[in-house]
Amino acid sequence: MRKYVLTFALMGTMTSLASADELGMASYYSNPHFKGLIAAHRSLPFGTQVRVTNLDNGRTTVVKIVDRGPFIRGRIIDVSTSAASSLGFRQAGVAHVRVQKL
Repeated sequence: MRKYVLTFALMGTMTSLASADELGMASYYSNPHFKGLIAAHRSLPFGTQVRVTNLDNGRTTVVKIVDRGPFIRGRIIDVSTSAASSLGFRQAGVAHVRVQKL
């Protein structure tokens, strides 16, 4: 019986880890208090590092969560202008992205 409980507990953990990826739209913003590869996310703890992948061109960068947002429906993350440039969507303003917690 314990073996089954442990198996289901592990499966639940693996399922929650697999669902840690988010897919959605990203935009960029400027934060005068922080520089570099930073981002705003609604719920991830400050200091969390995430890998953001631009699904339109395959470019990837790692950003640090330092702010709350975005506050526009349908967007899952706001990245800094330097991160948007690194991801190749600064001129477009928005991109389809995958966000993976590291």
